Amino acid sequence: MADGGSFRFSSSTGTARNSLPRIQTHRKDNNNEICHDDSATPIKAQTIDELHSLQKKRSAPTTPIKSPTHVGAAFAAISEEERQQQQLQSISASLASLTRETGPKVVRGDPARKPETPRVAQATPNYFTPTPCVSDSALKFTHFLYNLSPAELYEQAIKYEHGSFITSSGALATLSGAKTGRSPRDKRVVKDETMKMSCGGESKGSPNIEMDEHTFLVNRERAVDYLNSLDKVFVNDQFLNWDPEHRIKVRIVSARAYHSLFMHNMCIRPTPEELEDFGTPDFTIYNAGQFPCNRYTHYMTSSTSVDLNLARREMVILGTQYAGEMKKGLFSVMHYLMPKRQILSLHSGCNMGRDGDVALFFGLSGGVYQLQQLCTGKTTLSTDHNRYLIGDDEHCWSENGVSNIEGGCYAKCVDLSREKEPDIWNAIKFGTVLENVVFDEHNREVDFSDISVTENTRAAYPIEYIPNAKIPCVGPHPKNIILLACDAFGVIPPVSKLSLAQTMYHFISGYTALVAGTEEGVKEPQATFSACFGAAFIMMHPTRYAAMLAEKMQKHGATGWLVNTGWSGGSYGSGNRIKLPYTRKIIDAIHSGSLLEANYGKTEVFGNNVPCLSVLLTHESGTSQWSDKKAYKDTLLKLGGLFRKNFDGFMNYKIGKDGELGEEIMAAGPIF
Repeated sequence: MADGGSFRFSSSTGTARNSLPRIQTHRKDNNNEICHDDSATPIKAQTIDELHSLQKKRSAPTTPIKSPTHVGAAFAAISEEERQQQQLQSISASLASLTRETGPKVVRGDPARKPETPRVAQATPNYFTPTPCVSDSALKFTHFLYNLSPAELYEQAIKYEHGSFITSSGALATLSGAKTGRSPRDKRVVKDETMKMSCGGESKGSPNIEMDEHTFLVNRERAVDYLNSLDKVFVNDQFLNWDPEHRIKVRIVSARAYHSLFMHNMCIRPTPEELEDFGTPDFTIYNAGQFPCNRYTHYMTSSTSVDLNLARREMVILGTQYAGEMKKGLFSVMHYLMPKRQILSLHSGCNMGRDGDVALFFGLSGGVYQLQQLCTGKTTLSTDHNRYLIGDDEHCWSENGVSNIEGGCYAKCVDLSREKEPDIWNAIKFGTVLENVVFDEHNREVDFSDISVTENTRAAYPIEYIPNAKIPCVGPHPKNIILLACDAFGVIPPVSKLSLAQTMYHFISGYTALVAGTEEGVKEPQATFSACFGAAFIMMHPTRYAAMLAEKMQKHGATGWLVNTGWSGGSYGSGNRIKLPYTRKIIDAIHSGSLLEANYGKTEVFGNNVPCLSVLLTHESGTSQWSDKKAYKDTLLKLGGLFRKNFDGFMNYKIGKDGELGEEIMAAGPIF
């Protein structure tokens, strides 16, 4: 050793166990000094609990107020304890009973958390322990866990929620219980006189089923009573809409860590400073999860009920643990609130080129692009390595441009692979929620092809997990409006340039096709129409959204396109699915503007403007690949008839100012 000491073997002192020589660590000068001193200051803990308390560094409880003119200046004069008491009062008010004089006493923190030792008591506490007093709700405190981090939510889920595991990629795998998808037949909307005038109700294109105020309050009370009876609830305070002028404050009260992490990912995450100034939310969700509604209550048809009250700005979820109900419930809220501000809410993907050209992608939700299902490719095609991702599903179009409503992505995972969807594959890591997937019990590797639990396997992750996401998620006015249809009939051309009236016709129609099945032979496709490419979420008549879209396209000079991501050369079973690289070439030509320069010709029946002699349309462009010309014509006429039958329900509605667009849009449909 450098100080003259050395290790040496000595046989004179005998051998150690198994006949190995003993190692001596004495210096050559035989001084009884230790060769290497690893001593350090003793730890400041007497017990293991005290040691654990030293292991975790306290988070700063507040963000300093920048200046008296800052938006949070109103809080600058109060103490931290008073500020947190205001937060307690706000959450207590959210959980208050409507039929009793008071609600529960809320306490911040996990009831299972052991009290800290006096050694760290000098730090500003993150957890309140007020003097116990009697509450009318189970005579107990309701502990709330407020805006926990993903790591904290992992711990809560794995410890307390059966079926929660960490996968090999670091994502949290969890189960949504008996319901593995939304329950649209159990969705209810309370309608006052204003709502009856502005919303589509049960008219053509709107799925909303009416319920009365009293029934909503019965269900609200049931959900709140259940949440108050739990040892703890999770509370998220977050935002919707990246446009700061029009963002909405939302509060989600839920029973599961899984739901809290899901909404942490899907909503816009506030900064600590924004949380200080959060105040009263604009909208509140009460998610009672597995706790059912009373089936004998008026308007109830099952043990599940998803109820919206836009006057009270509240949503109640009973009898389902599927997290997507919260996401789409808030989207319905935005479909009501935003048009009232003359802002168009859109069920679309959105990306932006390096030169600032924005494209919107409309299409019905489905699966991974290559699957022979309903999938239109909205998420796949809006996620492009050469363009910035603004969002994959929900957007607003205001006078400021486009903005993403959400702070995350919700991708379907069935048959997901690194080769087909590298961005989504790489986004499945720590912090991501994986719903209802199957994985190896030993190495925790997910098998995305296994649909033993459900075909609707999903991943929810923050949008910044996508490398080319544009943060903040806003952009200028769109240049191209791309309507995606998975045409399993095989008669829609791979790409068509649409007039404004045709764009409105196809937007209101919201067409795609379901593949009926693959058991023993080919089954006939089924046409599916969903107004505005999202009928399940719209709150007003579809023509109102169409009129707003037409006005904005005219004002900002946007071009409409219809892209078929389904079949060509024959229907499903005889033709071929259009390959993803081919569709991407079409989308690239739309982005670059080169497709505008092509010569166009019109197709029969639909009158689509199709590029002629384009390098993009070499061998998959319509009738030339149908070996049976009569079968092609019959199929084209059949699909045209289905379009006209679907559109009959919209014939009596005026579209645009003074209804001037109505006749043009009607004329833009199939002509026999």
